[in-house]
Amino acid sequence: MTASTGPARTWPWHAGMAATALVVLAPILALVGLSGQGPGAHWAHLLQFVLPDALGQTILLLAGVGVLAAILGVGCAWLVTAYTFPGQRILSWALLLPLAVPTYIIAYAYLDILHPIGPVQTAIRGLLGYGGPREFRLPDLRNLPGAILLMAFVLYPYVYLTTRSMFATQAGQLIEAARVLGRSPWGAFFHAALPLARPAIAVGLALVLLETLNDIGASEFLGVQTLTVAIYTTWVTRSDLAGAAQIALAALLIVSSLILLERYGRRHLRFTGSRRAAVLRPQRLRGARGWLAAGLGFTPVVIGFAAPAAYLLALALERLQAGQWPSAGLWRAAGQTLSVAALATIVTLLLGLVVTWSRRIMARAPVWQQQMPRLATLGYALPGTILAIGLLFSLMGLEQGLSWLRAATGLTPTGLILLGTPTALVLAYVIRFLAIPVGTLESGLDRIPGTFEQAARSMGETVNGTLWRVHLPMLRPALAASALLIFVDAMKELPATLLLRPMNFETLATWLYGEAARGSYEEGAIAALGIVAVGLLPVVLLSRVLDRPNR
Repeated sequence: MTASTGPARTWPWHAGMAATALVVLAPILALVGLSGQGPGAHWAHLLQFVLPDALGQTILLLAGVGVLAAILGVGCAWLVTAYTFPGQRILSWALLLPLAVPTYIIAYAYLDILHPIGPVQTAIRGLLGYGGPREFRLPDLRNLPGAILLMAFVLYPYVYLTTRSMFATQAGQLIEAARVLGRSPWGAFFHAALPLARPAIAVGLALVLLETLNDIGASEFLGVQTLTVAIYTTWVTRSDLAGAAQIALAALLIVSSLILLERYGRRHLRFTGSRRAAVLRPQRLRGARGWLAAGLGFTPVVIGFAAPAAYLLALALERLQAGQWPSAGLWRAAGQTLSVAALATIVTLLLGLVVTWSRRIMARAPVWQQQMPRLATLGYALPGTILAIGLLFSLMGLEQGLSWLRAATGLTPTGLILLGTPTALVLAYVIRFLAIPVGTLESGLDRIPGTFEQAARSMGETVNGTLWRVHLPMLRPALAASALLIFVDAMKELPATLLLRPMNFETLATWLYGEAARGSYEEGAIAALGIVAVGLLPVVLLSRVLDRPNR
């Protein structure tokens, strides 16, 4: 605990935290209010014609991606933890690489790679002696099984991350005891390691399902009519905002169920054996078994990262070698992406610091006030389309209030201030990614003993001075990691950007989406490659963090 601080000195921090939590809650409350504005016939139409198919495909997509991602993530985590084989050390961090590829980019790349006249099918027909697509073609990728396959190979690292961390830190004596009692390595896995890792698997799986539900680009490219796609088409195509809000409420119920799944998985997360548990000693695989293990381990890396990244790089180089440099529109989209992502990163970091420091200096606060930091992180659980609809309605109300205020005070109308401007995008990114700095900075602050603050306070330092001179220097690594993750996530964000961006305002993600919708893959490959290159930065950071316990 920290030294007590006077309310006159801490109230600005608590007020800032309360205001931040209110901003995060506003889109959710607005969504509920907006859904009730549509006529009853809307619900009847949605329940009869839209929701059954969209809900059914969403559930099937979530189930398929969840099962396959769990198999890939848990299997790869156990493989690199319990065995050593050729390439095992490289594989341990290479399995994270698919995190650098957003789902809409892998769908974009594979639609071109596996096109009937694409490189793969053309090569197969050449080897088999067929003349054209009419004589031989592979099954179409644009269906639910194709979406499940591609999205699982991108999202499995979430399960791999949490599960490998559990395997690496849990009690090695239990695994050794199972082997001494005659269990095979796989028997020890199923009877000792897997039961202990179930909470970590549940947490990773919840993240996979949330990302799957948030997806709009891959689902639309692959012809899967999910709830997220239905929200977008109802709003943009039919101009039915109330109907889109009603569909969003159905999606919000699924989100709530996934959050409950994560909480259920976290309830026993600390059950990991003794503090000084023995590290699991990996078994060496030699000869053909070792190379087979390496081949199985690198398969998800090739499918989820290497193949699409290499293809995008080849397309980009081919275009550049032909003298076709990126257009002015693409450069403008890149600049707008960087500026919006950078501004969102700065604002999110500042608000995250307000929330975490307010929680740190909170003493004997009521229960409702202690929950404010948790409310401020709810935005990460909201899919981009749901957040965009709720935020749009909130901003509409705010714009009307500002317009009335200007009229009442005799000021000249200035038009829209938030709606239809990049400010709305920045606000959406802040709400969606505020959980990143809050979680990271809370973890960093928890490692700083309260005696540091007590010593500073006893020497006459103020609350703000304690933060500035004592804590911020020690929080630099956490601040840098948070800034990197926020910046990359903001660059990759597609659903909220599609719905809230101003007219003629493109980011790299929306530029790629437009190119794929038009079927022009050449210049879209450059935008996709830029997003993947930036996405590699947090993967490198994660790989260093994972490798630290082994050192």
